[in-house]
Amino acid sequence: MPRVIHFELSADDPERAVKFYDEVFGWKTQRWDGPQSYWLLMTGEQGQPGIDGGLMKRSDNPLPQTSATNTIDVPSVDDYAQKITAHGGKVVMPKGTVPGIGYIAYCEDTEGNVFGIMQFDPSVK
Repeated sequence: MPRVIHFELSADDPERAVKFYDEVFGWKTQRWDGPQSYWLLMTGEQGQPGIDGGLMKRSDNPLPQTSATNTIDVPSVDDYAQKITAHGGKVVMPKGTVPGIGYIAYCEDTEGNVFGIMQFDPSVK
């Protein structure tokens, strides 16, 4: 079955966005050595579940300015919501529950990209 294997984000200020994701989630970033300004986002170690992505300057994005909402697995929605706001992001939908799954909140990064953070807890009702 086909699975999501990569994500891309656009940013008005790529360096600011890279710093945000490095500091909040500990992602490793590397500037791509190609013909356009592009940063590779490594979100975990090989063998871990998840996907890696990329980030480009919004004005260099050849696609229409649309976005997809990606959700990031975190150990604590509360802790990460605090980290996100401390680093210039915002919570746009506060923590809620998904029965049998866990907790979720939706946030916005420094570039206006919306993403989810989810804490798995199957006991949530």
